[in-house]
Amino acid sequence: MEDKETDNSINDTTLNSITKEGEGEILDCIKDTEEEEDLEYSSETVEVDHQPTEKLETEAHHIQEESSKDVSHVTSAEDGEKIGDDLNNHEGISKSSSSEKTEDDQTDPKDNTCSKKEEGLVDNTCSKKEEGLVVDGTLEPIMEGNPGKASVLTKFVKLKSLYAVSNVFHRLSRKTDAQNDSDENNKNIKEVKTDERESQETTQEKDQDEGKNKKEASVSLESPKSIAMKGRVVLYTRLWCQDCKEARLFLRKRRLRYLEINVDVYPGRKLELEKMTGSSDVPRVFFNQFPIGGLNELKDLDESGKLQEKIEYVTSQGPSPKGPLPPFSGEDDESSRGIVDELAVIVRKMKESIVVKDRFYKFRRVTNCFLGSEAVDFLSEDQLLEREEAIEFARKLAKELFFRHVLEENTFEDGNHLYRFLDQDPVISQCQNIPRGIIQSKRQPLVEVSHRLRFLLYAILEAYISEDGRHVAYRTIHGSEEFARFLRIAEELQRVDLNRTAKEERLAFFINLYNLMAIHAILVWGHPEGALDRRKLFNEFKYVIGGCAYSLSDIYNGILRGNQRPPYTLIKPFGIYDRRFKVSLPYAEPLIHFALVSGNRSAPALRCYSPKNIDVELVEAAHDFLQSGAFVLHVDSMTISVTKILKWYSVDFGKNAVEVLKHAANYLEVEKTRTLLELLNKSQLKVVYQPYDWRLNS
Repeated sequence: MEDKETDNSINDTTLNSITKEGEGEILDCIKDTEEEEDLEYSSETVEVDHQPTEKLETEAHHIQEESSKDVSHVTSAEDGEKIGDDLNNHEGISKSSSSEKTEDDQTDPKDNTCSKKEEGLVDNTCSKKEEGLVVDGTLEPIMEGNPGKASVLTKFVKLKSLYAVSNVFHRLSRKTDAQNDSDENNKNIKEVKTDERESQETTQEKDQDEGKNKKEASVSLESPKSIAMKGRVVLYTRLWCQDCKEARLFLRKRRLRYLEINVDVYPGRKLELEKMTGSSDVPRVFFNQFPIGGLNELKDLDESGKLQEKIEYVTSQGPSPKGPLPPFSGEDDESSRGIVDELAVIVRKMKESIVVKDRFYKFRRVTNCFLGSEAVDFLSEDQLLEREEAIEFARKLAKELFFRHVLEENTFEDGNHLYRFLDQDPVISQCQNIPRGIIQSKRQPLVEVSHRLRFLLYAILEAYISEDGRHVAYRTIHGSEEFARFLRIAEELQRVDLNRTAKEERLAFFINLYNLMAIHAILVWGHPEGALDRRKLFNEFKYVIGGCAYSLSDIYNGILRGNQRPPYTLIKPFGIYDRRFKVSLPYAEPLIHFALVSGNRSAPALRCYSPKNIDVELVEAAHDFLQSGAFVLHVDSMTISVTKILKWYSVDFGKNAVEVLKHAANYLEVEKTRTLLELLNKSQLKVVYQPYDWRLNS
């Protein structure tokens, strides 16, 4: 008998320890789960309207049924709060805690009432649970033989039931808090993050609206199944020619790789075409050295069946030297034959003569710098100048952005001041448009460089971008002469003057440059696969423009958005004393979000913008983007499906959700705008943000 009592006491002690450990783990799990739900709630759902009390109670009842089917009855929200408090305050619930309950009953009658409700609620649930539990079909004999296991299971079920009830009222209280914190200006709008079903519906709608465009784009861009050819197909084109666009599409549908020669980009080839055919009309197609004709001739050959014979010839016979040759690098390129800058020649000679090394300046180590006195000594000897004249000449070189003070304390002074050449700066040297050091060509005004950049962008758009502007032939553009010419133009941006340009000129220039720079970044670094890769690409891929380094994020948020904080960051791109701060636009231009393309499928269409018509072109871009599926109004379901761009950069469009939607309504059709404004004023709407497609727009 003593042995049995000892065994029973040991079993009871063991079971109690197991019970407490299990309860501790369950409570920790409850706490972690609640924290995760809070985080998920704050990131996914934003309540900005006042829901009626009946609706909240209905939602609570619905949540209660889903979360805790084991709970049979809940009387009020106060009971649920008491149960949640009991969960947090008590270490465990056991049958042997009657004395503790008696003490609680004596101290607080409310706690007594709550505990009775608790017992009734839990006992009812546990009795049902215990009746339904079957383990290997032999539950009752095992439980009768070992009541300790039954006690553990009973307490586990009690804790599970209490957690379910607590979770119900926890969610209900969060909804109530969200209701009280809603903004009065947004009380008719409810913003909810889309779930999987809504995401699929939105994607299907966009696919239906743009199905034809996507099919045409897949045909009109590079095809991996192009016919293998020994010969060469040459297509002569020019800018803004509809027949040339149709000729490109005709050849692509036949899976024929062709070499395009734009006579506007290569003016010398216009004379070559006239000598070979007697006319400079375009489009004009050559199969090796034989002229096939224009668009009409291609269609006639196709209808008669003779085109297939021509294709068989060009696939089996190699190109002839008598036929048109591919453009060579730098052909008819103004940037390749620019006037040599005499000051650049002097700076190059100075760089070879003076000592450039690491030095200490104001208790810090400065790399790749030289003394101001050494520069004055060299200029005095090389240019035969007095010392004061040499100092003034050095200041002129500094203003031309050949070198600068290491801490930007002055333009140039004689003595022990330290200066650094532009291409030897640790940040500037990492930029992508300064691979060969400081260029030798004469400094060009921004207006001239921007004009050539626009002209080249037009050529790239017509040759390597789909007709709708949503798809880019990256593989083809990488080896093209047009892209190589863009890189040469980008090198001229090193010392361009940005301070003496009008707002419209800067706006058009930086939009066009951003779009081309994004293509360059994808070609060099590849398309980012995740959020960290995207952040690295937008913050670390840089150009040197006007003597300063600009990343994609600097151009987007610092220049075009008027030095606004990027989404999910706390710091503005430029400080007050940053030289780039003076280049920023005076205020954020909201329409730039419909013009900047970062290489994603959800991005707007790629276009070219000019300073004279920049306002009209931006409005057209906004209208086309929103009408293409980025802003969909469902009147029947009282839902608006919009692009996430309006969420990320909402501060640029308005102070609250209502103002953002009203701003976007300006670029919709008249009937849609009228309907949207009426719904905003009279009824409750649900805003669903479309999932952003980060895949490459190739």
